[in-house]
Amino acid sequence: MNEPATAIEAAVAASPLHQLKDELDIVIPTIRNLDFLEMWRPFLQPYHLIIVQDGDPSKTIKVPNGFDYELYNRNDIKRILGPKASCISFKDSACRCFGYMVSKKKYIFTIDDDCFVAKDPSGKAINALEQHIKNLLSPSTPFFFNTLYDPFAEGADFVRGYPFSLREGVSTAVSHGLWLNIPDYDAPTQLVKPLERNTRFVDAVLTIPKGTLFPMCGMNLAFDRQLIGPAMYFGLMGEGQPIGRYDDMWAGWCIKVICDHLGLGVKTGLPYIYHSKASNPFVNLRKEYKGIYWQEDIIPFFQQVVLPKDCTTVQKCYIELAKQVKEKLGKIDPYFDKLADAMVTWIQAWDGLNPTSASFSNGKTG
Repeated sequence: MNEPATAIEAAVAASPLHQLKDELDIVIPTIRNLDFLEMWRPFLQPYHLIIVQDGDPSKTIKVPNGFDYELYNRNDIKRILGPKASCISFKDSACRCFGYMVSKKKYIFTIDDDCFVAKDPSGKAINALEQHIKNLLSPSTPFFFNTLYDPFAEGADFVRGYPFSLREGVSTAVSHGLWLNIPDYDAPTQLVKPLERNTRFVDAVLTIPKGTLFPMCGMNLAFDRQLIGPAMYFGLMGEGQPIGRYDDMWAGWCIKVICDHLGLGVKTGLPYIYHSKASNPFVNLRKEYKGIYWQEDIIPFFQQVVLPKDCTTVQKCYIELAKQVKEKLGKIDPYFDKLADAMVTWIQAWDGLNPTSASFSNGKTG
């Protein structure tokens, strides 16, 4: 039996995490009307939305009544960033990172418009945002693996043999959620397993160990913008670029290397969303095929990256990473020279909109 919306809303309002509504923005990239927000209303309506409209800026995007939002299209991005708008992808969901840049909140939750509210095995609607907040507000344990997964979760703790000197943990910068129904597969796997659906609900959150990379998916993701925001750049993808569908993974490799260097944590697992729609595998293959080839060099590059000790801020780390991308990956294809330049432009644009004590607000307000 489905829970009445009023009961869900009452539970959400009673949650102590509800107080973060003034500290968190929800970023949504889209090319269509946001009717999907109706099902999320009990969980997301109290929060401010930043909608990044991709594609034709003359198209009107309809947002359900009652949501507080800003909407930015390509014209807004060019007006706000000027020549630096070149670092923001066009005709690709990577455009979402513009929303990270213009936000002024401490936390970001980003979700795709084909992601619906999932249900746990008991049939209860999952408040994905609440779980992300729990993940971000509790420490991570990247230096030693706990076999009971997240020791800070209810009903869990550190197991026998876990060093007491490491039990305090470190600040969590990123919470990476998962998906029921349509898995986040690459095009070759989609073609081989066209009917495969993920029905497994695993009630676990893991800290990804230091030194371990992971394929980050941007459709159900939250992060501490103050801790890692400047590194959450989704690269150059989409129109005019030789690659697509690697935007979130590129950001994931970058943030993981930087989090490891700065002593920050990344969690994966809960919460789940319901991924409603499979994208076309043939279109995906056209976007991915160079990435599938290039990643065999990209991943070893990130595995071997060493950031100097004087890289003490996210910005310094990211500029150094851009330098190494140009030096080492630029040999693979000229695209990586262009990407490295865009990484530097991104940091310049970020710092321009995010001086230490200034507020910025622009775009359309709903």
